[in-house]
Amino acid sequence: MTRQRILLIAIGVAAVAAIVRVLMPAPLEVDGAVVQVGPLQVTVDDQGETRSHDRFVLSAPVAGRLARIELHDGDAVSENQLLAQISPLPLSKRELNEITARVAAARASVREAEQRMQHADEDLKQARRESERVRKLAAEGAVSQQTAEQARNLEVTSASEAAAAQFRARAAAAEVTVAMSALSAARAADQGEGGLVQIRAPLAGRILRIHDPSERVVVAGTPLLTIGDLANLEIVIELLSSEAVKLAPGMPVLIEGWGGDRPLRAQLRRVEPHAFTKVSALGIEEKRVNVLADFVDPPGALGDGFRVTARIVIWQADKVLKVPASALFRCADAWCVFVVEHDRARLRPIELGHRNLIEAEITRGLSAGERVIRYPSNAVGDGVRVRLTDVH
Repeated sequence: MTRQRILLIAIGVAAVAAIVRVLMPAPLEVDGAVVQVGPLQVTVDDQGETRSHDRFVLSAPVAGRLARIELHDGDAVSENQLLAQISPLPLSKRELNEITARVAAARASVREAEQRMQHADEDLKQARRESERVRKLAAEGAVSQQTAEQARNLEVTSASEAAAAQFRARAAAAEVTVAMSALSAARAADQGEGGLVQIRAPLAGRILRIHDPSERVVVAGTPLLTIGDLANLEIVIELLSSEAVKLAPGMPVLIEGWGGDRPLRAQLRRVEPHAFTKVSALGIEEKRVNVLADFVDPPGALGDGFRVTARIVIWQADKVLKVPASALFRCADAWCVFVVEHDRARLRPIELGHRNLIEAEITRGLSAGERVIRYPSNAVGDGVRVRLTDVH
């Protein structure tokens, strides 16, 4: 073969290669992510609001003329402070009997509150004893750290319930005082001796709302003021009943969207047993359940009725193999991803463990360090040439 022929063959091969390269489709540009080992949390998220743990609505115990309320929303009040006064109207015998019955009911509420307070105190003592036993066993390695944390959580929850029971007992005693004052004033008015019914604060706190400060005639049972203790706030979260069944007291809660620069820690205290119907913004009837949580971190400037976003942690681990949820898609009856191997997309079935809205745990099918395609389009297929433009 002459040199001229060899040169012509080389030129022909180069031309064919150039034509093939020009006609070959360019690699598909895709976003990628690296399969990695790291922490993962599975949470139940929803909107909630703060609420004073001990909130009381004070109502008019008798019908009469309410004097103007000189206090304002947000004012601090001390226990037994005078809040409002009512000049009662002359009562009929039936109304007098109703007030007498109200006094009897208030006294019964006091006895009930005292029993609940004793029950809560006994539960707290038992929780402290159990926490001490579990703490010693955990130090010896006889029980898991999770069991010790649950015992401590139960102790904290029992202490909160005992404090709430004490507040309820004090409030019930204040209700007796108000009812007795109404009864005395009603008897005095019935006898033409005059007299004022005084509405006093059942506990120290702040006025959350004055329904109407103006002087006016009110009927028995008219709400006058709402007071509460802003130093003891709780979070109320309205969850779908299908989500609420996954929860248990003691679960950690992260409070976000409250206006601060970091999440606040809280702890789930109770899932209420009664569900209620609520219509969503789309007009769909939903079954919701109130979930109550207590702050672990100080609530800062939060007050009563402030909106927050609550993330209840139902599962978490420090080291799991995970990928972005945006890389997952269904293929037949399994979950799949596209793995990038030698600049080509390869379809690979995988098995999932726990997952949230952002990431998913991989139990089988992938290894740490492999690259997967995020948001795969219909143009991506098994064997398609790809080029990663952005890898996270």
